[in-house]
Amino acid sequence: MTSESWLMRRLRGNLPRVQAITRPWSIPAPDGEAATRHAVHAPAKRVVVCGDDPLAFRLIRELIEQYGVHVTAILPSVKRRYGPEIARLIAEHGGRLVEAERPDTEAFERADLAGADALALVKQDDIGNLDAALQAQELNRRIRLVIRMFNLRLGHSVRRNFADVRVLSDAQMAAPAFVSEALGEVAPVHVRVAQRTLFVARRADVRRDDVVVGLARTAGEDEPELLPEDQDQADLVLAVANGERAATVLFPHDPEHRRRRRWHNPLRSIRGLISRRLWITALALLAVGAAATAVIAHYKHISWWGAAYVTLLSELTGASPDLQTHWPEKVVTTILGLVNVALIPVITAAVVEAVVNARLAIALNRLREPLSDHVVVVGLGNVGTRVMHSFVDLGVPVVVIDRNENARGAQSARERGVPFIVGDASNVETLRAASVNTCRALVVVSTDDQANLEAALEGRALKPDLRVILRLFDGRFADRVQRAFGITASRSVSYLAAPAFAAALLEREVIGTVPVDRRVLLLAEVPVCAGSQLDGRPVAAAQDVGEVRVLAVATDEERQTVWAPPAGYVLRADDLLTVVTTRLGLGDLLARTGGTVDVSR
Repeated sequence: MTSESWLMRRLRGNLPRVQAITRPWSIPAPDGEAATRHAVHAPAKRVVVCGDDPLAFRLIRELIEQYGVHVTAILPSVKRRYGPEIARLIAEHGGRLVEAERPDTEAFERADLAGADALALVKQDDIGNLDAALQAQELNRRIRLVIRMFNLRLGHSVRRNFADVRVLSDAQMAAPAFVSEALGEVAPVHVRVAQRTLFVARRADVRRDDVVVGLARTAGEDEPELLPEDQDQADLVLAVANGERAATVLFPHDPEHRRRRRWHNPLRSIRGLISRRLWITALALLAVGAAATAVIAHYKHISWWGAAYVTLLSELTGASPDLQTHWPEKVVTTILGLVNVALIPVITAAVVEAVVNARLAIALNRLREPLSDHVVVVGLGNVGTRVMHSFVDLGVPVVVIDRNENARGAQSARERGVPFIVGDASNVETLRAASVNTCRALVVVSTDDQANLEAALEGRALKPDLRVILRLFDGRFADRVQRAFGITASRSVSYLAAPAFAAALLEREVIGTVPVDRRVLLLAEVPVCAGSQLDGRPVAAAQDVGEVRVLAVATDEERQTVWAPPAGYVLRADDLLTVVTTRLGLGDLLARTGGTVDVSR
């Protein structure tokens, strides 16, 4: 039986309900009362969150404000890092605080983990989070675990040791947003759904038949309009991969690029190995020599070549005094004697510095010659490392900067042959060493907002038209910075990742995130539970302009997936909705499909 005939059979079986539809939000309910947009009231989930960094704060706020979850926070101190903000948020909404240096059995007992529904371990410590997860499972084997890990290979390998676990990487979620802004392209986001590969693209880059849904209207200077009612107005779309054209959009950079040998200019290499001050000193000495050559040529009535010969010998060997010469010649001879004192040390210093810098460049994989049309990434933490790998995979030349030579991604940079400069990115000399004045973009993603802003401004000072992508936590501050200093874009890692972590804690599958400016859309799979508000209702009841779009409905009945289901398609228990939604839309949809959150506050 074809999917089309199966669909028609199912629609005919629900024809009385379909015929009753007049408007999406005035659908008669099964009991005869008009259906409303109010979500069902259900007991709030109890979630424990361990951490005190920006992601922990954003996650707690997401759980409380968007989903009405009762949160218990375990953190080292309410006075350090984001402890004060978390404590204030918990106090305002009636949650609990547990101070413990690290999440262990004792801390979990104080937090009443045995009675909790889910646990989020979001510290930037893969092994520490894994150890805490093992201890938590000993206290509550049924608990839902969501673990933040940078090393996803390790995370996926240990999943079989837990009954119910999701392993997520905030760095992996956020990296596409920074990469796309640096290249001025659409974020390289693609997901696999029901044997189809969906990817984000500009409408002009895909065929009309391949467009699944319009995601946003980004044209103009106003903020992007998400999930517009008029789908034809959306210039950012979700499309299905289909043939070579899709491959071109998915992989816009030639993968062979990174294997092409670059032509090395010896003069550029030497220039990069000698410091700027030494170059200035050498040029000053050469200028003195040139002036002396002109004077000697004039007063001795000899050719320029002869004068240069006399000057060179005078500089290198010193000159014998001659009282019969003209006074300008005496002055020049005296100056050349002084130059002789300085020239040999300068030459020696240049040679020594070049040799030492060359050896360090080889040993540390630093930039050996100035580059152009590359991307400079500042910060080799979790996010910076992911961003670096993304550029290398796309074949884009990249240079990385970090003040710590043993940063998380340092070894990866050396293994992949990425030039690594150890230094403070707010220092102009460090940025010059990375050839920022000739790069295509500067991506600043360290965890220090102040250092990030300083590096961005120094980069702009070197190159006024530089494309700068900045990582900042506070969205309103970031907007002001963009307007005041002309920053190309600013992004918050915690803002991009928190919705996916929150959804995972509520046992909902977020299969992808799509950054749109400083906002984010979620691709999620949401089951329809028996007895929920949407059980027995048409797809139109799940749609919400600007908030939720249903892409597909999958059912256990004959394992069918209906793409772009019509508005009258009736939903039943155990149907799985694939949706693209905002954070607010997902919270409302979860309440209407299964009553997993309490929005009755």
